[in-house]
Amino acid sequence: MDAQDCQAAATLEPPGPPAHGCVAAWWDMVDRNLRSFPHSCSTLGRKIAALYDSFTSKSLKEHVFPPLIDMLIYFNFFKAPFLVDLKKPELKIPHTVNFYLRVEPGVMLGIWHTVPSCREEDAKGKDRCWYEAALRDGNPIVVYLHGSAQHRAASHRLKLVKVLSDGGFHVLSVDYRGFGDSTGKPTEEGLTTDAIRVYEWTKARSGITPVCLWGHSLGTGVATNAAKVLEEKGCPVDAIVLEAPFTNMWVASINYPLLKIYRNVPGFLRTFMDAMRKDKIVFPNDENVKFLSSPLLILHGEDDRTVPLEYGKKLYEIAHNAYRNKERVKMVIFPPGFQHNLLCKSPTLLITVRDFLSKQWS
Repeated sequence: MDAQDCQAAATLEPPGPPAHGCVAAWWDMVDRNLRSFPHSCSTLGRKIAALYDSFTSKSLKEHVFPPLIDMLIYFNFFKAPFLVDLKKPELKIPHTVNFYLRVEPGVMLGIWHTVPSCREEDAKGKDRCWYEAALRDGNPIVVYLHGSAQHRAASHRLKLVKVLSDGGFHVLSVDYRGFGDSTGKPTEEGLTTDAIRVYEWTKARSGITPVCLWGHSLGTGVATNAAKVLEEKGCPVDAIVLEAPFTNMWVASINYPLLKIYRNVPGFLRTFMDAMRKDKIVFPNDENVKFLSSPLLILHGEDDRTVPLEYGKKLYEIAHNAYRNKERVKMVIFPPGFQHNLLCKSPTLLITVRDFLSKQWS
């Protein structure tokens, strides 16, 4: 502060009463403010007391477990690979465009649209409008619903997209709310809404071209949730591919490697399940498939340790028993070597998917 500022500050005085003639009104205002002060303090005190009661009415585990469950199920805070500009997919995969889809107020989804490799030359220099129109070109479309953690630029996801693109598929790689650069917070209901909106958006632009929901791991629960809702609307999904599916999230999470070490802790399982119920996290694949009529292909690796093969087999058994047309349900088990994320490396994956879908769509 310089000398001039100091002099100006020294001349400042606290505001006093107004000029003669308004003194009575000024003192009346002061009196009203003083009278309202105890009331304001009382209101603030009640709010503080209410917040305190709300906090203390729940046990510590009720405060800790639901956020912990969300973190373990979705793992969306882990936004690897880092330092990737999701607005520029061409730096990671060719003939791909980035766009955003508003599914509800406050929720904007980031999506990459990769066209079939056979259209690579056509796609050069084209904008989003061209890509959107290309959905009507007759090449089948996959809406890819990924698993927990990371985002649409994860390496194993890009490998699968490349395989499908080379096989003649359009691929829409979706980041759910709270994943990647998509806004919002992940919940089971929210992720289901995301998948439904993207599917409906795609169908509205694809003409007679079939659209398949492809879910991996967590995404299998999102896919069957969405497919069930669409079935109930009278708009069954053209096809569903479930890669490394579980029966339901309760069973899958209890056997999650990070949680196995806590299963013998007294009260852990009960507290864990209570937290899952509180957050309404179920993703009931085993119940959903009982209500579906869409062609259903289940893919599972023999050496998958994250979601063991037995879950995929159980889900297939439930679906096969429930479907009236048994030919609409198929399971393919891949030999050891691909684990949970790398079925895309199998030389038979593409032909397996194309053969199944071509028979169902013929």
